[in-house]
Amino acid sequence: MIDFRINRFFAPGVVPHPSRSAVREFHRNLPRYELTPLHRCDGLARALGLARILVKDESVRFGLEAFKALGASWAMERVRTGRTGPMTVTTATAGNHGRAVAWAATRMDCYAVIFVPADAQPARVEKIRREGARVEVVRGTYDDAVALAAETAGRNGWQVVSDTGYPGYLQVPQWIAEGYSTLFEETAEQLAAVGVAPPDVVLVQAGVGSLLHAAVDHFRGGSTQPKLVAVEPAESAPLFASIGSPDGSPTPAAGKQNSIMAGLNCGAVSLAAWPTIRRGVDLFLTIDDRHAAAAMRILARPAVGDPPIVAGESGAAGLAGLLALMEEPELALAARFLQLGPATSVLVINTEGATDPVGYARIVNGER
Repeated sequence: MIDFRINRFFAPGVVPHPSRSAVREFHRNLPRYELTPLHRCDGLARALGLARILVKDESVRFGLEAFKALGASWAMERVRTGRTGPMTVTTATAGNHGRAVAWAATRMDCYAVIFVPADAQPARVEKIRREGARVEVVRGTYDDAVALAAETAGRNGWQVVSDTGYPGYLQVPQWIAEGYSTLFEETAEQLAAVGVAPPDVVLVQAGVGSLLHAAVDHFRGGSTQPKLVAVEPAESAPLFASIGSPDGSPTPAAGKQNSIMAGLNCGAVSLAAWPTIRRGVDLFLTIDDRHAAAAMRILARPAVGDPPIVAGESGAAGLAGLLALMEEPELALAARFLQLGPATSVLVINTEGATDPVGYARIVNGER
């Protein structure tokens, strides 16, 4: 069920954050680093009655089809600092983060053990194995995989490199969010290079919240203050539940966690990310799978003059949120709150490409 909540805990103003120059320099020195595209979709903007739609396309990042390597690699760098000898790292994942951890581990001479929920798509699991990791399939949800990864790591002396924070484990997710800052720093540089003003509204798919954490740090740390929107599947919305609790405290999602937006299927918000999100996000939005599917098809077969963009189910979630806001009558108040109209510039992030090729073909092309 689609719904929205305006953040009554929002704390306006500029929030200082540390320089990200060391993070950018680290990423620049990684093999295959390059700026990912920032696409202008002017045809789509005209169709929706907006001034501009910008899509930061992470589907080509490091050849891994997703943005996750930015966080995993930086966190691994911090974890390895001062350590010598072999090290085993582990995490839970629906696919993209685990692949990124495995990729970073190989480059840092570490061994990776990745826990995946039983319903993880086979194509995503196979890509993790191809990066050299051992994959452990968990009977249960993503959150069950998180718990088992933590338990196994504690028993064996492994290092957890998870992007979700829980009691006793908060520092590494902070480093992962720092790593994601490169995405937003690149976007700012790309806009400045062509003389385009920063966006008025930014929609970010939530998951456990690490990417949204990075977005708040970036946009609340500068002079421009766009409206920030958290987008979640209606069946997996722990941020929506948390901001709706009486005191805005972390609250488990009530849904079944079975959205096609597999990378966003989680039951609990990251405790490392939530204080920042609670302070800095303007609006929390839940959407249905049909919005994600529609966004995937629009990006694949764009309006005349717009570039075709390959976006997986989770990757298209930001645009899916925008479509819902512009089209659904029950979200009209939210659209007015965000001042979406002919003078508004919007940024969305395509966080993944066709990481599940079979699912992508079924949704975009109607293939069986």
